[in-house]
Amino acid sequence: MPNPTAAMLVIGDEILSGRTRDTNTNHLAQALTARGIRLQEARVVADDQGAIVAAVNALRGAYDHVFTSGGIGPTHDDITADAVAAAFGAPIDVRADARAILEAHYQRTGLELNEARLRMARIPDGATLIDNPVSSAPGFILGNVHVMAGVPAIFEAMVASVLPTLTGGDPLLSQMIDVKRGEGEIAQPLKELSQQYPDLSFGSYPYQRNGAHGTQLVVRGTDAAQIDAAVVALSRLVAQA
Repeated sequence: MPNPTAAMLVIGDEILSGRTRDTNTNHLAQALTARGIRLQEARVVADDQGAIVAAVNALRGAYDHVFTSGGIGPTHDDITADAVAAAFGAPIDVRADARAILEAHYQRTGLELNEARLRMARIPDGATLIDNPVSSAPGFILGNVHVMAGVPAIFEAMVASVLPTLTGGDPLLSQMIDVKRGEGEIAQPLKELSQQYPDLSFGSYPYQRNGAHGTQLVVRGTDAAQIDAAVVALSRLVAQA
């Protein structure tokens, strides 16, 4: 069976403006790779309900899992929960179990559970809560869409909570060869090898360090023996090119 697939949807004007750097996609990619789930697409959209709805519907139909980050806080521009509910045609309101989590948290901290904070207890009908051990306000899962916070520490904690519940595939493995030659010199051998090993993926990534040019060649797949054989063959082809 092929490995499950996934997409990442990053939500927030602050990402698109450059004010905030997205690190969540990188973290998710590494976590999914270790689980044997292929992250195949990542999108960034603004805090716009129509854009979020369109992206959620496109991605959830194309991939086994969709992960979102951002837009589930207490402020007026935190509209992700409403947008996901709209994408599924599900009602949304403050839910008793989510409210109880927030009440307990704010009672412990001595802060008021005001109207703004209560927004974080608005959960679409039919959704399952995602635990948030960092700041308590839960994420949720609706269908194959996993809705998580944008704050990296919270996002990472939510990913850690969700991943054990997902069925993965064979671990995605990779090996790298560093070649002190330009891409143009090794493109043909790389193409020939990719045709010999259709179940593997081959990537080339040029770099420049201290005035010297080189290329990192990466072989990826789920069969360790096949990867080993491909790397040996690649090393020979590059030496001959």
